[in-house]
Order: sequence, then structure tokens, then C-alpha cells
Amino acid sequence: MVKNLFFDLDGTLTDPKEGITKSVAYALESFGQKVNNLEDLLVFIGPPLKWSFMEYAGLDEEQAEAAIAKYRERFKDVGIFENGVYEGIAGMLDNLKKAGFKLVLATSKPIVFADRILERYGLAEFFDATFGSEFDGTRADKAEVIAYALKQTGAVPEETVMIGDRSHDVIGANKNNMKTIGVLFGYGDSKELLDAGACRLAKNVEELEDILTNINSGE
Repeated sequence: MVKNLFFDLDGTLTDPKEGITKSVAYALESFGQKVNNLEDLLVFIGPPLKWSFMEYAGLDEEQAEAAIAKYRERFKDVGIFENGVYEGIAGMLDNLKKAGFKLVLATSKPIVFADRILERYGLAEFFDATFGSEFDGTRADKAEVIAYALKQTGAVPEETVMIGDRSHDVIGANKNNMKTIGVLFGYGDSKELLDAGACRLAKNVEELEDILTNINSGE
């Protein structure tokens, strides 16, 4: 019996493409890496920033920390709101809450930023609790965020499902003995999500709502 639904933020509830890619470009330019096409930076949406700067930009750990600080210079007041809620998300969350599910946000984004985004776009009212990382790097890994959310809410892994768009969401849930529903309207594709171990995929918000609404009926 699923009682708790843990949602990722970027690429799952909102489309942060403009704000994240422009802020990443701003950070990379401080290292002499000029970005000609923001589309090349879509891989930064979802995973922890430190990991992404090291994996995709070839920065070492110290440089990645500096890049994050530079990223936040732009993101904290500008990039944070170069964002938008996917069509149908608010209605879906409202229906799921009315159906009796406990809704929890579990994001790798700093919780200060995540809470501001939820408030700005009218989504905060739907969530029973929100969890994310801290500016000092605490809980930067998705598995750590999920573990912390489970502990703080008292949710049982077997009664909880993670919803996200990237492999990090699936892997983090797997490490906490939870199942994941992957969404295809974000920034991960079916291969990435299925290879990571997602149990089901939703191609759009309408399909996601149908899956979640009927998750305890065996459909």
C-alpha cells in the first residue's frame, strides 16, 4: 500500500532549463570555458552540481566548489525564477493530496532555493514536507536526501514511491529500498531511467497522475 509520494523538483515539477543553463554558463565562463550552445548544458539539470561540474566540465573538486559558488551568484536572485511549472502539475498534486497521499519534496537542490520556488509558483501548499541539500554540501547526494526525508517523516520505504526524471532519482531511491516512477517530460530518457531501475515510466503529466492515482489498485 503506497501512502507517500516523494517528488523530485527540477525536470519533474518544474522546467528550470533557462535558469540552470544560463547560471552554469556564467560559472564556466569564469574558468575560461565559453559556452556557445546552452543546449549542451542540459545534462546539468537533475544531478548534484558538484558532480556535474566535475563530470561534464572536467573540473577538479576544488574548482567544482568554486564553480558552484559562481553559479549561485547568478542563480540566487535571477536564475531561480527563470523557471516554470509543467502544465497540469498543480492540478495533479491537488488531486493526489485530496486522495490521501502524503506528498514530500526530495531534491538535490539547496532547500532554501527549492522552498522559494515552490512558494513562487504556488506549489508549497500541496507538500507535507520538503527536503533538499544545504549550501555546505550536506545531502548533496540524492540517496542522502531521500534517507533524510524518510527518517524525518517516518515514512516506510515499502509504502513510499519516488518520482523523478533522472537516473540519480532512481539510484537514490533504490539505495533506500524504494521504487521509482520515471517521468519522460523532464531531462532523462527511457533508457537512462530503465537502466537505473525505474519500475514504470510516464510520458506526460496526465499519464503520471493516472499511474499514481491507481497505484494501489494494481492497474
